[in-house]
Amino acid sequence: MTRFDAEQPVGAGGAGCPPVAQTVLGLHGQSTGLSGTCETRLVEGSPRQPLPTKVGMTVNLGGLEMKNPVTVASGTFAAGREYNDFVDVASLGAVTTKGVSLNGWEGNESPRIAETPSGMLNSIGLQNPGVAHLKEHDLPWLQARDATVIVNVSGHSFDEYVQVIEALEDAPVDAYEVNISCPNVDAGGMTIGTSAASVEKVVSRCRAATKRPLVVKLTPNVTDVTEIARAAEAAGADALSLINTILGMAIDAERRRPQLARVVGGLSGPAVKPVALRMVWECAKAVQVPLLGMGGIATAADAVEFLLAGATAVAVGTANFANPTATVEVIDGIAQYCDRHGVHDVNELIGALEC
Repeated sequence: MTRFDAEQPVGAGGAGCPPVAQTVLGLHGQSTGLSGTCETRLVEGSPRQPLPTKVGMTVNLGGLEMKNPVTVASGTFAAGREYNDFVDVASLGAVTTKGVSLNGWEGNESPRIAETPSGMLNSIGLQNPGVAHLKEHDLPWLQARDATVIVNVSGHSFDEYVQVIEALEDAPVDAYEVNISCPNVDAGGMTIGTSAASVEKVVSRCRAATKRPLVVKLTPNVTDVTEIARAAEAAGADALSLINTILGMAIDAERRRPQLARVVGGLSGPAVKPVALRMVWECAKAVQVPLLGMGGIATAADAVEFLLAGATAVAVGTANFANPTATVEVIDGIAQYCDRHGVHDVNELIGALEC
């Protein structure tokens, strides 16, 4: 039986190790120097799947049936192709695509990524080739693999959000995640997501455009996140996802210059987890719709904390860059946590924090 350390992600091997796709990670009885042991063999052409479990792992996120409570954070997984050698995308609760706009955006100037203590700053600017490209190339690929698909929808205007959804209504999409919260785009996300009135307007218009599950992604860059959560719920959101990145900056003291071309960017990674947990906990008490929790999740223990705080499902984001099998390890670790604690169904963990 495979064993994982829920406190630490299983790494991909140290210096001198062969490529991950041809390496056996943490074989039982062998010392590998990794933080945990794993009997799952990763071989070329055989992406990793979660282990069989007797624990009930299915959750319902606002009408979206997920085979387990783990998806990926938009922008950290593209549409899954790049991770296909490592993870069976169909085995995830869902694949959440990178944000898509109507005609495509060029994104921001470089440098647009900077490493920070326990995290990273990004100022990508929602670069994407547009919804037509997603429909022609990425969605058929995901459909052929029988993956559950959440498309992250972005827009410079209220009209663009609606136009993107309308363009996708005949495509194999299971749910939409409306990105009203990205902090590194000048027009659209930041302004819309920080005003209750504009949130109600864009969500209500998106709601009128589709009957599919509508998840609204909230920004943490507000005074009271519950006010925005209530506005989204009132306008017809089926679920809420939070948090998006926290606005931050990094400076190169030697050059006396910002590390990002646009000076500021979105902070993600383990550094933001305490803030994310607090906001999920607050929103769970403020709204009735289910929550998709994210922000610094790298291990099963992280994911369980979000479930206990009130999230129905979780998204793994920045951790994917360092550990391409993080999602499956989190799924397995949640099931093993349930086994250890006598939990027969993962839904029993939702909001089970004792305080």
